[in-house]
Amino acid sequence: MTDKNENDDSQSLPERVRRLVVGQAKSPLETGAFHSLSLIAFLAWVGLGADGLSSSCYGPPEAFQNLHGHNFLALFVALGTVITIFTLSYSYSQVIELFPTGGGGYLVASKLLSPTAGMISGCALIIDYVLTITLSIASGADAIFSFLPRSWLAYKVEFAVLGLIVLILLNLRGVKESILVLFPIFMAFLITHIFVILYSMIAHLVDFHALVQRTAEDIRSTRSELGMLGMILLILRAYTMGAGTYTGIEAVSNGLPILREPKVQTGKRTMRYMAFSLAFMVLGLMLAYLMYNVQFQEGRTLNAVLFESISRTWPRAIGYPFVFFTLLSEAAILFVAAQAGFLGGPRVLANMALDRWFPTRFTILSDRLVTQNGILLMGLASLIIMILTQASVSILIVLYSINVFITFFLSQLGMVRHWWQAKDHPEGKEQWGKGLAINGFGLVLTTFILVSVSVIKFYEGGWITLAVTGGLVVVVLIIRRHYRHTSLMMRRLDGLVKTADAELGTLPAEPAPPGPMDPEARTAVVLVNGFNGLGLHTLFSVLRLFGDFYKNFIFVQVGVVDAGNFKGSEEVEHLQNHIRTEVERYARYMRRHGHHAEGIWSIGIDVVEEMTKIAPNIRERFPQATFFGGQLVFPQDTVLARWLHNYIAFSVQRRFYRMGIPFVVLPIRV
Repeated sequence: MTDKNENDDSQSLPERVRRLVVGQAKSPLETGAFHSLSLIAFLAWVGLGADGLSSSCYGPPEAFQNLHGHNFLALFVALGTVITIFTLSYSYSQVIELFPTGGGGYLVASKLLSPTAGMISGCALIIDYVLTITLSIASGADAIFSFLPRSWLAYKVEFAVLGLIVLILLNLRGVKESILVLFPIFMAFLITHIFVILYSMIAHLVDFHALVQRTAEDIRSTRSELGMLGMILLILRAYTMGAGTYTGIEAVSNGLPILREPKVQTGKRTMRYMAFSLAFMVLGLMLAYLMYNVQFQEGRTLNAVLFESISRTWPRAIGYPFVFFTLLSEAAILFVAAQAGFLGGPRVLANMALDRWFPTRFTILSDRLVTQNGILLMGLASLIIMILTQASVSILIVLYSINVFITFFLSQLGMVRHWWQAKDHPEGKEQWGKGLAINGFGLVLTTFILVSVSVIKFYEGGWITLAVTGGLVVVVLIIRRHYRHTSLMMRRLDGLVKTADAELGTLPAEPAPPGPMDPEARTAVVLVNGFNGLGLHTLFSVLRLFGDFYKNFIFVQVGVVDAGNFKGSEEVEHLQNHIRTEVERYARYMRRHGHHAEGIWSIGIDVVEEMTKIAPNIRERFPQATFFGGQLVFPQDTVLARWLHNYIAFSVQRRFYRMGIPFVVLPIRV
């Protein structure tokens, strides 16, 4: 299939500008379409792992600060954090095996607990991804403006907004393109911070014995000051306040559809990369803080103090550029971390839209084969929060990290339930004990962190996050209720399907129509979407209104490639076979009633665009063709109904009107 936009001089100026910014359209049927858009494990680590790695810019410092001077207890916090990272990562590797098509926490909770639990998990994830985007960009802006003159600080919000817009445009162009642009930034951060950690270890190799002694002394002094229980609570509080460290772990299982085949192996490999790199960063930075006796300084990050301490004895011509470049890489990786929100958020929206928790338009792919509506919604929501908070990291940080642990908790609970049920099945007996132990431990950890963070941060602004998430839950419940009510009304129409199938079963073999098909005869072209009540009602309305006026019947169906089936060439091939069968059922039905009939089908991402391509060819073959489409008419024409339904027939009619093609919309009451 050729690109209809290539060499098209008739494009409007806005369309040409959009093509220049977003890029030329892609076809879902192009050879290698999935291969060109999918990611190998290394690139997935860049796109999905940046969120986790960037948390080392604020997760470990936040935990370290909450030790309130008992710094050497940071070893226990670091070890607890590393154990949690590997526990969650291993748990989500099991999720990847159990749900190889992706979906992450939303699908886990939906399938293993209940649809309502999945909905809550999905809503929490969406809010978390929006905050991931906002906080990452705001933090990156803070880091960049710390190098600039203070008089420039007034433009920080505008800079953050500009950065957000650029990232939106990159994602509208396509997943891989956005990651390839951000790849050098990711590698600069990784290389500089690995160097910092290794240099700290090597430079203080002989001091490890002293480090152990200082830790033992800190334990004794803290125990005498606070008591054993007080010391344990201090360590647990610091461990809890570093909860932002884990926020990127869920992204891999949720972003599985964009990974290269075999997806399960690629996903598990990506998860390993993420777990080891994040654990290395957390443990390494915590040890480096202790080895250089890093103390907080007003207006400077803990990492900035560390980097300057390391380079203090170096020549200034080397030390200053190193610190500058390392801190610049931190600022840049925070912008890259926002990419996780743009990869994961639209995917959760699409999965929830497929289950009718969100409007179905969030499953639609753009002509760049990305979930454009989801990207725009995430970007707009982040833009609003950015402006309302004036890109204040201190405000955003208290809104962060609560929601992701709602998803973690529900995912672990679902997996525990899965392994408990698996023990009674022959295929699950060998793995259930190990799986239950891992996920049970993960459930304990995530429950503790969720409760602790919610209590500690509630009055600091955490209640806002919980209130917004609760509000979103109410909205999606209203949407789901409308779709369920519409589905019940549609069942009345679908009663015709059983009648038509029964007729086909009792009629004799297809009779030969009287003479060959006459292209000059009156032809009814009926737009259908599956062999269902809506399509049959549309057909019967044509027969009832026009009788024998039309001699030929052409049935046209466009198979829409959306986020639900754009997961591999096999899914698209299945869609092709399905619509070919469905449209042929209409043609066979009419032929058995003595009419000339045939079915025409196509695959695309937009019904209106595909019909625009198909219609001229049909008109060329059948000059006397009239097009028909059925449109549902609801008992009450509410704003909600207009928002949740696409009204394709009217969109096609408007396009055909400009092309001079007759199109009749037939009302179908439900």
